[in-house]
Amino acid sequence: MDWSAAATFLSGSDYTIAREVILRGVAAIYFLAFLSTFHQFPVLAGARGLLPVPRFIDRTRAKDYPGLFRLKWFPYSDRKLRILCLIGMALAVSVVAGLPQLGPGWATIPVFLVMWLMYLSIVNLGQRFYGFGWETMLLEAGFIVGFLGSTAVAPPLLILLFLRWLMFRLEFGAGMIKMRGDASWRNLTAMYYHHQTQPMPNPVSRWAHQKPQWWHRGEALGSHIVQLGMPWLLFFPQPIASFAACAIILSQGILVVTGNYAWLNWLTIILAFSGISDSFLRWVGGLFTGGAVWPGWEWETIGRLDAGAGMHGPAWWLILTGVVFLFLLSLSWQPLHNLFWAQRQQMNASFNRFHLVNAYGAFGSMTKDRREFVIEGAMSAAPRPEDWRAYEFRGKPGDPSRMPRQFAPYHLRLDWLMWFAALGAYREVWFSRILDRILEGDPGIRRLLRIDPFYGEAPRLIRVRIFEYRYSTAAEKRMNGDWWVREERGLLVRPQGLRTSRAKRAAEE
Repeated sequence: MDWSAAATFLSGSDYTIAREVILRGVAAIYFLAFLSTFHQFPVLAGARGLLPVPRFIDRTRAKDYPGLFRLKWFPYSDRKLRILCLIGMALAVSVVAGLPQLGPGWATIPVFLVMWLMYLSIVNLGQRFYGFGWETMLLEAGFIVGFLGSTAVAPPLLILLFLRWLMFRLEFGAGMIKMRGDASWRNLTAMYYHHQTQPMPNPVSRWAHQKPQWWHRGEALGSHIVQLGMPWLLFFPQPIASFAACAIILSQGILVVTGNYAWLNWLTIILAFSGISDSFLRWVGGLFTGGAVWPGWEWETIGRLDAGAGMHGPAWWLILTGVVFLFLLSLSWQPLHNLFWAQRQQMNASFNRFHLVNAYGAFGSMTKDRREFVIEGAMSAAPRPEDWRAYEFRGKPGDPSRMPRQFAPYHLRLDWLMWFAALGAYREVWFSRILDRILEGDPGIRRLLRIDPFYGEAPRLIRVRIFEYRYSTAAEKRMNGDWWVREERGLLVRPQGLRTSRAKRAAEE
């Protein structure tokens, strides 16, 4: 076999810049994922968490939820979890600094596989708090991108193509779930509501919501064009693939500016670079330097799949990356069937216990009204209306006068689930346990809140009120400065003390 010809054919040597963006970018997201886990997991799902890991381990099988904490010699503890997070953050920093990239071709593989395994061990025990699509997306990306290799070898074209397949499932899956799931996407009215009802608005969301209807219809149409059209073009020759990737990056950038979606948009932007060649970036650079192309680059190279200078890897590298590609391809049938032939498309679903080659999607059903639960406490056994004080969350709306903040790409898991609670998830056990922990004065829960109105003291009573929120108009904001206008819609939880709350939960369980 002519290995030189095969190596040249399978080489992605015109994607060295893309490789660095992807390796360092995915590692940076892993750093944030481990950081948020370090701070939040013990409270949410730790040994004494809202959904305790020991109970989950006792009632589930290791083969269904594999991970390091399933090993007999490595039982779960909050201390071990935090040590794992620190190791993961250190590995992520090493990649961002470019250290593994200086080693032999395979040096990036063990670093990313270790981060993938550690985060898999966390996600498989995180239960409801780790049930988001971007968790599985990060796992899939983490498993794959290490096989892009160090600077000692050319980026493997097959691995780049599989990253484009990941992008296809993400973008096209999101587009199809919208078209199949809600008439408001089909008649282009979905964006009339989205900026106001999205899980966690940011400072720009109110401005975006107040744009005219023709603007919102254009947003919906643009979303369909990008999500349903551009993913196909990722598999076209250059420069078409690069233009398609740029369109995806632009659309994701708009979402970054107008919302808080943890690291979903940032990770999508990073992985979209799998479609952008070095030649294209040089051409873009030339446009911004007076039209001159960069030295060593010619116009005809932009039309080639690989404009590299012959850099490639040894035979073992081609074999290894080829085997990984075929293994991942063998796992692609179910996601492919889910996209095109399933009677009901699954959204953000994993088809195997290792969270590889998943199905993705978002906002298949548009929420048109914003309901929020406001948790309040009182120190008196017979409180007057003015005695009730609200517990404020960091990201979700509460005090109408408070401007929404920007938190993404950091992930506030409890705040996200409070949005789902208002959609019906309040029936889940984690919600009632939050009320118990507040009544107990639990310091862990208080650390996840923005405001504890009683400064660490446990309230005597607690209640939960339901409000409907909408953005204030320009005139209303000028009048009182409030970002939101809210109207009370009822009482979800009547005033109760700790004993009553525990008794109710015991009866439910």
